[in-house]
Amino acid sequence: MGYLHHSRYWEHFEHVRTELLRRNGVRYRDLEAEGVLFVVYKCACKYILPIRYDDLIEVTARVVRVTRTRVDHVYEIHREKQLMSEASSTLACVGRDGRPILMPDSIWGATASHPS
Repeated sequence: MGYLHHSRYWEHFEHVRTELLRRNGVRYRDLEAEGVLFVVYKCACKYILPIRYDDLIEVTARVVRVTRTRVDHVYEIHREKQLMSEASSTLACVGRDGRPILMPDSIWGATASHPS
């Protein structure tokens, strides 16, 4: 069809979410090595206008809520300042066994003090 498949939007959102974490001084790879994982608990996306495969887009992510066990993000995709898509996700903090755990103090401080 010549458009970006809806499943690919989430790869863009994950990329900017990981970079947002890195800008706050935390590498996701290091969290995984410590046995701290963030799994998608809930996500939603509104596809406003289609993105074509060769479009240049800007993807942004913001943290809108943080608790000791979850992080909520909102995302936007723009093409030439036109809103193409908006989305949200809730990530749960879990251990290797998949059970909820409290966010480590190191990431809690970084995430809570830099919500956007």
